[in-house]
Amino acid sequence: MIERLLADVHRARARTVANGRPFVTLAYAQSVDGSIALEPGRPCKLSGKESLQVTHALRAVHDGLLVGIGTVLADDPQLTVRLVSGRSPQPVVVDSKLRTPDKARFIQGGRRVSWIATTEGADDKRQKRLEARGARVLRFPPWINGWVDLPALLRTLAAQGIAHLMVEGGAKIITSFLRASLVDYAVITVAPCLMGGMSALGALEHGSAPRLGTWGAHRVGEDLVLSGELRWQAAASETDGRDPLRVPGA
Repeated sequence: MIERLLADVHRARARTVANGRPFVTLAYAQSVDGSIALEPGRPCKLSGKESLQVTHALRAVHDGLLVGIGTVLADDPQLTVRLVSGRSPQPVVVDSKLRTPDKARFIQGGRRVSWIATTEGADDKRQKRLEARGARVLRFPPWINGWVDLPALLRTLAAQGIAHLMVEGGAKIITSFLRASLVDYAVITVAPCLMGGMSALGALEHGSAPRLGTWGAHRVGEDLVLSGELRWQAAASETDGRDPLRVPGA
């Protein structure tokens, strides 16, 4: 199953017209009722061992791996490839206010230089402390609500050689990328449980509610993995033509 999924991702990328940003794969796990956690800030393991291996195999074929600060604070992820053989992608964390803990595991990767995307108004002292720990801080002009401009971030990542980016979450980042029509392919793991917790997605407006245009479904262990290219109801402009205040950030 893993080989078929990776081949489909590569085919989708080959069909996608270059547009100045990386090809973006969105990958996350949820319960049957669409929950990704019981409550904000509380870690919750949904994927089984077999579907976690699928996730790590996906990581290994991407140039970059992006999460939001909410995921860092809740899960303290390593953002590496461990369950399969392969190269770990470039870790990227979206952190508008530089709340990343100095001892976060994703910046303890030896020779790896982790990237943190923040805004021009972030604290200079926090930047120096994180850089002293081995991180590279990238600053962007903020939207009027103070959040990182995602299209600007993606253009910078493309210029830095990130051609294929995997986005894993959390909920605000997932919704942000979808509302801005910045996702090309999705891999959604559905665990066989009901949680009644925090939804994986915020509300999507008409035009930012995509469909899986070509898709497949595979049982992996006890989980169901849905995957396919996204088809959008309306084409998005560079900034999507929407008020940034309405786009969840991190």
